[in-house]
Amino acid sequence: MTSETQTQTGAGSQSGETGRSGGSGRDAEAVSRFVERFASEMTEAGMQRMASRVFAALLADDDGSMTSAELALALQISPAAVSGAVSYLTQVSMVSRERDPGSRRDRYRLLDEVWFATFASRDRVLTRWESTLKEGVRILGEDTPAGARLAETVAFFEFLQAELVGMMDRWHEHRKALDLPTRDGHATA
Repeated sequence: MTSETQTQTGAGSQSGETGRSGGSGRDAEAVSRFVERFASEMTEAGMQRMASRVFAALLADDDGSMTSAELALALQISPAAVSGAVSYLTQVSMVSRERDPGSRRDRYRLLDEVWFATFASRDRVLTRWESTLKEGVRILGEDTPAGARLAETVAFFEFLQAELVGMMDRWHEHRKALDLPTRDGHATA
């Protein structure tokens, strides 16, 4: 089965397929509905709409990687829309861009432990916000209502970051206990 055929069946192309897909045994329409529903959930949470759709399609793909043409076909969108979505997803550390071996085509791949990487990158964002907010507290004065509000926000971010570090460590231990397979199919060590 070619990569493009796998994309159509694995990520649920909306290009007129109906019923069960041939190679994967999955219902292509059901997969497509899942991709769109999860993308909608991420969009409602604040992620860009097209980035949400591309991410959900990659998440639903067995390899977690697709080319621009495969994504465009699966989602019925333009290559330009794929490009914009991938730019955002790489910027927020959810997807990487790789060169297809022996080809000039780029392949977009979910990062290993994508959720862990996403939350870890949020930790860096919180650190920057915290620094800016501390400056705001100094400028506004801690004894003013606005300064007090900013100081409480700083305290919340400090608490959140401390909890996030511990939670990430606990996740790695929990992941090991679950014996989840890695991308290469082997269990975690």
